[in-house]
Amino acid sequence: MIEAPVRCGWPGDNELMVRYHDEEWGVPVTDDRKIFEFMILDAFQAGLSWSIVLNKRIGFAQAFDNFDSEKIALYDENKIQELILDPSIIRNKLKIRSTVRNAQLFLEIQSKYDGFHHYIWQFTGGKPLVNQFSVMSEIPAKTDESDLMSNDLKKAGFKFVGSTICYAFMQAAGMVNDHMVDCFRYEPLKQLALQMGSDKQ
Repeated sequence: MIEAPVRCGWPGDNELMVRYHDEEWGVPVTDDRKIFEFMILDAFQAGLSWSIVLNKRIGFAQAFDNFDSEKIALYDENKIQELILDPSIIRNKLKIRSTVRNAQLFLEIQSKYDGFHHYIWQFTGGKPLVNQFSVMSEIPAKTDESDLMSNDLKKAGFKFVGSTICYAFMQAAGMVNDHMVDCFRYEPLKQLALQMGSDKQ
């Protein structure tokens, strides 16, 4: 009988959460569309649980043109009203309107830095930060790095980018490795972070 791998505790036995934990959470992301997807999803998560967002992820992808920032930046009032009535997503008017504005700002930064990933990864020096947590209660809600990211994004005009949301984004996009040290994903992602660090030198 094959033993189940040791995981972080937060996915529980939710199949979607387990798959997300095993395949995506903490994996470094440098693809701009994927980065924007996590920015959208984490903004919609504000005040809600991640499992609610994950359950609607396919709906979000279909409603928001597969997270294409160029298309979202052009959404007009008719499209916004359509989204507000769409049961496949979280129908929060402020978050929907902010997504359109954030897409416009995302494109501005993307152009300025020749890729949004070049901008966003500067907050961790271009490589993942590797933590060493053994219990989930050690994981912070925010850090100095997420504070800096949040302040900079707010200054640029982004909405729903508080430090806690930014830290959740950093975890999702692999800018930090917050897997428990005994989790089967911790060591491979630690090695990947070391590799990215050596590539920067």
